Formats: sequence, C-alpha cells, structure tokens
Amino acid sequence: MRPHQQFLLKQILAHVAFLEESLAEVQKEVEQRLDPFEEVLDLLERLPCVQRTAAISVISEIGIDMSRFPTHKHLASWAGVCPGNKQSGGKRLSGATTSGNPYLRAILCEIACSLARSKEANYFTALYHRIARRRGKQRAIIAVAHSLLVCIYYIIRDKKEYEDLGADYFDKLDTARIERHHIHRLEQLGYVRRFTRETIACRAS
Repeated sequence: MRPHQQFLLKQILAHVAFLEESLAEVQKEVEQRLDPFEEVLDLLERLPCVQRTAAISVISEIGIDMSRFPTHKHLASWAGVCPGNKQSGGKRLSGATTSGNPYLRAILCEIACSLARSKEANYFTALYHRIARRRGKQRAIIAVAHSLLVCIYYIIRDKKEYEDLGADYFDKLDTARIERHHIHRLEQLGYVRRFTRETIACRAS
C-alpha cells in the first residue's frame, strides 16, 4: 500500500469515527427527550414486530395528540396507506394509494414486511396471507400497514393495550364458506360425501 493510499484510508476512518460519534450524541439526545412518551411507547412496543426504534419513528411523525385526526380514516389518508378515490363523471378511475407522509408510510410498510415473514401466528400475519393470495403481495403489505395504523391510532387515543384477534379470526368469521370450499375440494379429489353438514358440525363440536 502506497503512502497516498494510507493517507486516504486514515482520512476515511477518521470520518467514519466522527459520524459514529455524532450518531451516538444524537441518539443520546433523543433518549433524553422521550420521557413524556414512555407510556405510549411501551404500549406500541407490544404490537407484533414493533421494536422501540419503529415506535419512536411513528411517534415522531404523528405525535400523541389524536384530536388533530377526527377519525382513523383521516390519519390513514394523511399517511397514504388507504385506497385513493379518483373519480370523473361518476366513474372510478384509480384506486391507487395517495402519496401521504412518505416517512410514516415507509415505517409502516417495513413493519408490515416483518409481519409477513413472521413465524408467529397473529391477526396481521393472517391478514397478509389472506389478501396476498387474492390481490398480490404489494397490496397485502399496504393492507397490513393500514390495519396496523388503525390499531396505533386507537392505542394512542385510548391508552389501551393491544389485544390480538388471533390467527384464526378470519376462519371464524366465515366458517360456512370455508366448510363449503373444503367439502368441494374433497369431492374433486374423489371423496364421497357421506355426512350431512349438520353431522359434520356435530362431530366438530
């Protein structure tokens, strides 16, 4: 390694050390200013796949005063995680999401991606897989981000802990349709229906 290369490496390493020191100072200052938000941060961290850094980022974008948003729909529209409503002449032209707040949207989508890959069974993971099968992964991510923001809105507004609806929420919501689907699949595979629906229900219970 030649002398001029050694000089450049020293400069680069010194710059990296300076940046790391600056980041540490900024992080220390942020932590000192979080005292008024600790209760809300603790509640948000109980959401699946929401770590402290993500919770801090969400609070920094929307604050803890939800009176500025009359309903969760206003917050979702402001964040850009709800379908657009572009119409002309009574015809809907586009349902693409609005631009909204790009920072908050990016955080929510990152959390949604973590939920999509999560092995832990919960409502958000079930929602992702339910929509991804029919509408694709990208729309499923936005749907999870929207649902997550709605939960965040009510957690901050009501100061209540998150209660998961469960991974089987959608199965319980539409039991009859799922039953018909699986019976039809069994018939397609060559199985003969020997029991009535009432008998199956009794056996299941």
